[in-house]
Amino acid sequence: MPDMIPVRRALLSVSDKTGIVEFARMLVAHGAEVLSTGGTAQAIRDAGIPVKDISEFTGFPEILDGRVKTLLPQVHGGLLGRRDLPEHLAEMERHAITPIDLVAVNLYPFEATVAKGGAFADCIENIDIGGPAMIRSAAKNFASVVVVTEPAQLIEVQGELAAGGTSMALRRRLAQAAYARTAAYDAAISTWFAGQNGEAFPQRLATAGLLRQTLRYGENPHQRAGFYSDGTQRPGIATAAQIQGKELSYNNLNDTDAAFECVAEFDEPAIVIVKHANPCGVATAASLAEAWDLALRCDPVSAFGGIVAANRLLDAPAAERITAIFTEVVVAPDADDAARAIFARKKNLRLLLTGALPDPAAPGMVWKSVAGGFLAQSRDAGRITLPDLKVVTQRAPTDRELADLLFAFRVCKHVKSNAIVYAKDLATVGIGAGQMNRVESSRIAAWKSEAAAKAAGLDRPLAEGSVVASDAFFPFADGLETAAAAGATAVIQPGGSMRDAEVIAAADKAGLAMVFTGMRHFRH
Repeated sequence: MPDMIPVRRALLSVSDKTGIVEFARMLVAHGAEVLSTGGTAQAIRDAGIPVKDISEFTGFPEILDGRVKTLLPQVHGGLLGRRDLPEHLAEMERHAITPIDLVAVNLYPFEATVAKGGAFADCIENIDIGGPAMIRSAAKNFASVVVVTEPAQLIEVQGELAAGGTSMALRRRLAQAAYARTAAYDAAISTWFAGQNGEAFPQRLATAGLLRQTLRYGENPHQRAGFYSDGTQRPGIATAAQIQGKELSYNNLNDTDAAFECVAEFDEPAIVIVKHANPCGVATAASLAEAWDLALRCDPVSAFGGIVAANRLLDAPAAERITAIFTEVVVAPDADDAARAIFARKKNLRLLLTGALPDPAAPGMVWKSVAGGFLAQSRDAGRITLPDLKVVTQRAPTDRELADLLFAFRVCKHVKSNAIVYAKDLATVGIGAGQMNRVESSRIAAWKSEAAAKAAGLDRPLAEGSVVASDAFFPFADGLETAAAAGATAVIQPGGSMRDAEVIAAADKAGLAMVFTGMRHFRH
């Protein structure tokens, strides 16, 4: 079988017609016969290019409202017949089957129909049957057939055909892409059906991703990495436009996602600063500039080289403050012209604009790889509001404490366990993350509040007069006592420990107000 093969007959049947007319014109110019179906044939014909309807080629009309038009031996025999086997060629001749050397199919828009909330019947009718069958047939016989499944591939194929024919290397690569496309298409259909059937975890879970970027390396230089989008269009790093700056790294992307998901929790202007996937400063205020000042005050040392997320249009005052220290990435829904000009002074700073915020309460799935498989769970979409709180101490929180408690618990949801968050006036003043016991997280958060106060020139820890949030219950009273010693006046925690009574008694003894949420926010 020769490496380079010409295209004498091509079948074009596409939903996305980008570039298809120009491609058909090129094929005809190189002496190829063009076969086509429905709207694709009409678009080619309207451009004055010779085209033969598939029904004329097969001698069989489209039937069942177009559900059957290419599922015929004349099509699949023409695609699957091996040109290097005399018995195949003889059989094709006996049955009047002519070879088809190229197929360009990009499938009915099932994913787009689902994404726009299409009715059940519309989604069903947008499940392509003939298209995937042709793609799979052509890809299997890549030694002799070219298969095109994306408009962008047309240009590459056109370039090789202009040089006399397609190479084996290109055909093999397009075959791999073809099977990946049909796999992703079937995964989308399977996932949609599972949702329609009310199955959160079907017996066989199919997933697919589209490569957005090959990364320089993974978490460390000796690791390889790529960034894939899953097609859900959740606002964030997969939908963001990078306005400026260096190429994003694996760690940049991971940290930026963590920051943006956290900042979306808040309704007032908010800033989140993240380092190594943990918030090191979070605040809400009347403006983003004020929120930045408060967030930075929490841990100015860790903020250096961090990731910054905002939940509003970035303006000049905020941009001036953010660029005053070294920052790796800034992500926000948008930025005005003045802010963009300020960020442009820092040519290496990456600026990502998403156009929207993710919905913290929206359903969704998250995955984590483990040896031999992966874990799947629903996204932590839990959100505690004032009516959910249960006062368990003799003293009830004040209105100011309640506002800070709810704020701190929302931050806690985005801090790695064991998580302790001190907050005051809707700003974090100490964060303890990722420790193996809750007492150490409490101590680290208190120590950070002391260090931040010292950096700000204050004579008392920031945590004095604050509230404290814990992502899970205090198993013993010592964690709570550590928070009280740091200056906390009120506590928010899930409750549910077998020693709750002991912890409540310790809170009463210290004069703390404490509320239970009944909801845990572990984050591993």
